[in-house]
Amino acid sequence: MKIVSKDHWFEVRRLDDGVRLIHEPYVRPFYRCNLWHISGRERDVLVDSGSGLVSLREQLPWLTAKPLLAVASHTHFDHIAGHHEFAERLCHPAEAAILAAPDGDNTLATAFVGDEMFEAHPECPLCYAEYRVKAAPATRLIEEGDVLDLGDRVLQVLHTPGHSPGGISLWEAATQTLFSGDIVYDGPLIEDAYHSNLADYAASLERLRHLPVRTVHGGHFASFSGERLRELIDQWFAKHP
Repeated sequence: MKIVSKDHWFEVRRLDDGVRLIHEPYVRPFYRCNLWHISGRERDVLVDSGSGLVSLREQLPWLTAKPLLAVASHTHFDHIAGHHEFAERLCHPAEAAILAAPDGDNTLATAFVGDEMFEAHPECPLCYAEYRVKAAPATRLIEEGDVLDLGDRVLQVLHTPGHSPGGISLWEAATQTLFSGDIVYDGPLIEDAYHSNLADYAASLERLRHLPVRTVHGGHFASFSGERLRELIDQWFAKHP
């Protein structure tokens, strides 16, 4: 398998409204997590932190130029394995125990980490053989209705369980932007993980259907419009009558 320099492991795209997309282009699309960096006047937010194979802070030192809140949309390995690098770590109480004591089973790493996940490896071709998610206990628990104040912009926490019990989304009403984590994205949804719940999934999607969303930045695959969000939700309910 191809080996790539750690210096080329991350790709960063600057979007509108002070948002950057960070991802790992050599992780295959189905497994590739979107990391969302949201810039504020006084502090920034990083939604999810990727596979942890390569250090975010070493490769992207600008991440911590200002105080940074590292938010876990949920605690599956592909979303939290870089969290230990950051001083302020936020998650929902329902998954705080996983963030504090992650293992291969409770983060799904055992089920998914292997050759099929990668198009290339970062310098060490067998590094995933010793792969583990490091403990990163939450420094702040966030629940439904909590607010992340960045100084000039505000993100509201929405508890959106279903994919996992402590799944959250972040809603920026001023820009009508939803950071949805893995409750919804424009690709095959995972609704059969060990702690998934279809009734919760349905309730979360029904709630999101009624938000005046303009743009969705999901946990995987490309961003999409509010119209597409409603189409995806309708498709989900058609499959789950």
